[in-house]
Amino acid sequence: MSKIYEMLATFFGLGYAPVAPGTFGTLGGVALAALFGWTWPEAYLPLCLVTAAVLTLLGRPCGDWAEKRFGRKDPGAFVLDEVAGYLVAVAWIDFYGWEQLVAAFFLFRLFDIWKPPPARRLEQLPGGLGIMIDDIVAGLWALAIMTALYLGAPELLGVSSPGP
Repeated sequence: MSKIYEMLATFFGLGYAPVAPGTFGTLGGVALAALFGWTWPEAYLPLCLVTAAVLTLLGRPCGDWAEKRFGRKDPGAFVLDEVAGYLVAVAWIDFYGWEQLVAAFFLFRLFDIWKPPPARRLEQLPGGLGIMIDDIVAGLWALAIMTALYLGAPELLGVSSPGP
């Protein structure tokens, strides 16, 4: 079971990146969103949301395991939270391509590092719950900005005009 927790916690080893493991973990989310968008565009939104929810549920026990394994709260190698949070940031009705993925990447990383309210406070929750929930909140903040961009400057996201 320990190997499964390690695989999930580090998202197949991305968390072992020698620098910026959170950024590398977020790239795992980018890969999933791209896969969903280009392979199953008609199911993009539910795939992002269901995957984020499943990863969040799995992240709680994995986070507890990771804190024991690495001996600290929210260890850097644990990046499942970045993957789930990023999938929230890109959970949009339609998939528009790389512009959307890149914009969400930078916004999510900004909010994940900055931890605007209530993310910083929620991060203090114990174990895997605290590890996961602050990134979900960061994803919601990024999604809010993505929505504002979509409505106010859709060309920045590679969209000609807001859809119906």
